Amino acid sequence: MISSAILAVTVLIGLVAGVLGSILGLGGGVIVVPALEFAMPRLGHDLTIQQAIAISQFSVLAVGLSGAAAYLQQGLVRARTGYLLSPYTILGGTVGSVLGLILPARVVATIFAALLLYSAYNLLRGLKRVEAERPASPLMLPAMTVAGIASGLLGIGGGTIQVPVMNLLGGIPIRQAIATSTFIMGLTAVANALIYQAGGVLDARLACAIALGVLIGARAGAGLQKKIPDRQLKMFFSALLLFTAAQLLYKYWA
Repeated sequence: MISSAILAVTVLIGLVAGVLGSILGLGGGVIVVPALEFAMPRLGHDLTIQQAIAISQFSVLAVGLSGAAAYLQQGLVRARTGYLLSPYTILGGTVGSVLGLILPARVVATIFAALLLYSAYNLLRGLKRVEAERPASPLMLPAMTVAGIASGLLGIGGGTIQVPVMNLLGGIPIRQAIATSTFIMGLTAVANALIYQAGGVLDARLACAIALGVLIGARAGAGLQKKIPDRQLKMFFSALLLFTAAQLLYKYWA
């Protein structure tokens, strides 16, 4: 039985995830998955990392729908780029979702943490680089497939890879990379959520509560993003990734 307190906390987690996810071009999973894992047992509701990831897919979908709508209005989304790259993230997401259902929790958590650390390193390394338009690297398409796998496997939307890939390999300015990542993740999350639903690990009530919070938060986050300087966006993004990775490694290896 899920109490009103559990639902309220879940909505609050979704709200925070929506704001930060929309600002940073994430699906909110870097907040939703660890937050659910740490908060739910303290409220008397056990939750596996696979269940948290399944719920997080709905946060990704909500951020994609709400955040992308706002970014489209602002003219920041590169829709052509999004449509070109999304088939690769959807294919990867399908593979990742299947893997998420069969791999042990410690393995999933460790992959999650390693991905966050690598993404933070790449963004911090790119702080001194001058953003300039340039032809997309041939590595972009396989990298976006990997982003899709991460999305399905970890419930993170893929933005932790998509944003650095588009920014560092494609030369897309950070704000447009975040907006386009938000656009792509909504398309990817639909297939991911269906696979987790078929796998029987999705709690529909908590998923709806997360989605409600995220829908509200993502709309607010998209409006706040344009007020934050590019350098601060990258640094804040990196700090969030490092903190989340440390939390996961401590829980599963300490």
